Amino acid sequence: MTQVGELSERERQVLEAVIHSYVATAEPAGSRMLSRQFALGISPATIRNTMSDLEEKGYLFHPHTSAGRIPTDKAYRVYVDSLIRVDPISRAEKRMLAEEISSGGSAIETILRRAAQSLGILTQELGVALGPRFERATLRQLELVRVASDRLLMVLALTGGAVRTIFVEVPGIIADEALVEVTIVLNERLAGLTLDQVKTSLAARLRDVQTKPGSAELLNIFVQEGEQVFSRAADPLETVVIGQPSLLAEQPEFASGERLRQLIELTETRQQIATLMGVRPGSNGISITIGNEHGDPRLEPFTVVTAEYTAGSLSGVIGVIGPTRMPYDKIIALVGHTSQLVSDLLC
Repeated sequence: MTQVGELSERERQVLEAVIHSYVATAEPAGSRMLSRQFALGISPATIRNTMSDLEEKGYLFHPHTSAGRIPTDKAYRVYVDSLIRVDPISRAEKRMLAEEISSGGSAIETILRRAAQSLGILTQELGVALGPRFERATLRQLELVRVASDRLLMVLALTGGAVRTIFVEVPGIIADEALVEVTIVLNERLAGLTLDQVKTSLAARLRDVQTKPGSAELLNIFVQEGEQVFSRAADPLETVVIGQPSLLAEQPEFASGERLRQLIELTETRQQIATLMGVRPGSNGISITIGNEHGDPRLEPFTVVTAEYTAGSLSGVIGVIGPTRMPYDKIIALVGHTSQLVSDLLC
């Protein structure tokens, strides 16, 4: 974490003014413009000297084609950690989010999709959400459905309204009677357990089951391969939910062909977004990763702001991806409120 203590009060004021100016205009900030726009109480010459000091400390960058300066990733970090003032979102924004997110049904996938879309519209960034991992989800009911002569579909109804479907390969045609019997056995032995408990104890729970000869072969598949099958069921939702990339493409940062290509690659590689939004520790429920903090040159143009939501015993993340030049105060408030709203709808 960047230490704000290395900055004087004057340097903090000027740095904050530069950030606010650049976020609003996408243009490098000059000393005369800052003097006119912000009540800093110092002359343009003093502002210019202070900006030079901030540049030497790594907080500002001086483009060769401009007399002004722009914030570095280090500047944004000290801003969000120590300088920012986050105001509550407006009543209109609260009403819009509540109406949009709650109007499409109660399934987790539907709520996350509408939440990501609404966040994108309100922030003009890319709204994103990652479904929860299901290790701690409780199995309510299980059903086996034949989809081919050598394949079954296992449908798992979980707590929180989630449904997982997993294909199970079988050696040949399974009689209808065997499907019914094994479905009953699996529900009797597994319902009420978490998926983590199921995958670690499945073989032991099924070894003493007595079934008709036609059902034994199918049941043995779950004894031998059950841990692998239920491990797939415990993974996060396969599809990362994203809003409208076109909103982000309109930002000035993506006017160049190279930056636009990076954006397109990011949105087309859902696994990269899933990795970005995976384990994201943060304070007060908000996690912010800025530019080079991602540790991947391809992601340096982006900031990711997320918050955790809960669905009973499950949890996932929702937030936005945008350029490092973003209105952090507004976005932090919107992401935090949306995560709480999603949690309330999924409780």
